Amino acid sequence: MSHPDGLPDLFLDRSLGRIQVPRLLRDSGLRLVTLAEHYGIPSDEDVSDVDWLELAGTEGWAELMKDARIRGRAVEREAVQAFGVRCFCITRQDLTAAQMVERHLNHLDAIAAACQEPGPFIYAVQERRIERLDLNP
Repeated sequence: MSHPDGLPDLFLDRSLGRIQVPRLLRDSGLRLVTLAEHYGIPSDEDVSDVDWLELAGTEGWAELMKDARIRGRAVEREAVQAFGVRCFCITRQDLTAAQMVERHLNHLDAIAAACQEPGPFIYAVQERRIERLDLNP
């Protein structure tokens, strides 16, 4: 597998971990940057969600994360909207790294298709589909 045409580079939030998920996605041919790689360790632990959301939006990266609460917190939701961030969120917190990667890879065509539209948006990456979530819950 290789990085699909039309899929922007990916940015991975710390919620997906620093090592396993990024390694497995890269092993599948995807281009990505992690929060830890961009900001450095341990500085990545102090970067606010608003700051990395701005970075992802400004760079045009598609954001992979596991923190569904972002759309429920006003300041983060406003950052997603202000910077046109394209987010794809694993909503289950009990999945292993391999299961999270499997979900992303199983829906890679749908994720790439969604990225043809400008942000802002947040999609839930579920077992059988991706579902666009309301940014104003």
